[in-house]
Amino acid sequence: MTGLAISTTGLVHIYRAHGHDVAALSGIGITVRPGELVGLLGPSGAGKSTLLQLCGGLLTPSAGRLQIGEHNVATMTDAELDRMRSGDVGIVLQGAGRNLIPYLTPADNIRYAQQAASDDRDLPTPETILELVGLGNHAATPLSQLTPGQVQLCAVAVGIATLPGLLLADEPTSQLDHHARDEVLAALRTINTETGMTVLLVTHDPEVAATLPRTITIRDGRIASEGRSGEEYAVVAVDGSLPLPPHVAELLPAGTLVQVTTDDGVIRLTPVEQEGNR
Repeated sequence: MTGLAISTTGLVHIYRAHGHDVAALSGIGITVRPGELVGLLGPSGAGKSTLLQLCGGLLTPSAGRLQIGEHNVATMTDAELDRMRSGDVGIVLQGAGRNLIPYLTPADNIRYAQQAASDDRDLPTPETILELVGLGNHAATPLSQLTPGQVQLCAVAVGIATLPGLLLADEPTSQLDHHARDEVLAALRTINTETGMTVLLVTHDPEVAATLPRTITIRDGRIASEGRSGEEYAVVAVDGSLPLPPHVAELLPAGTLVQVTTDDGVIRLTPVEQEGNR
């Protein structure tokens, strides 16, 4: 299986709240290569879950381009989006219970999730999927007898029921103790490495973020920074703008004049004292 790439350019999502238009995303541009494992970070309300739902076709972009593999999500019909989600894109919503039918066993939950897949698709058995997430011995165990961590693993298993090219997971480790959290992370890494599936997950946990090979931080609806194996980097936008890290932005408040100079490849930002501030 080949993972699906994600590519967005100028992606905007506007929603209506209390009689006003609110921009949840303001010109997001990202590229995720096939088979990458990427975390989406940022404060509450920054737009992380909105981006995840746009990638899954659960929300419609207000403007910009959004490409998932060969799918141009921004122009797809509802029927086309349903087909995409039934086979090519798996989604794990925040809160394990939202992904599961409580009176079905783990195996039956997976069978149910596979029903919408096209008839010509060669689907894995539920047992194969459960082995992949470490629940091979619990195919017939009632959900009520599983631990919270195992229930979350079952939700992940439902998300990959058709072995899609892309898995979108919204806070899959939230409200779990450290042991259960690490088990879920290990399962996601196993899915990523053994199947080549692209995995995009939202997390608030800095300890989770530190274990991921790549992270993208969203702040105020824009890309604020990217991380590589725990190291954080600012990202130059398509229009040449450069969001400053919070600790630098505190020193350079809005409206500050900054002189940009280069010297042997070293770029320096120097605040310029203005007449009115003397």
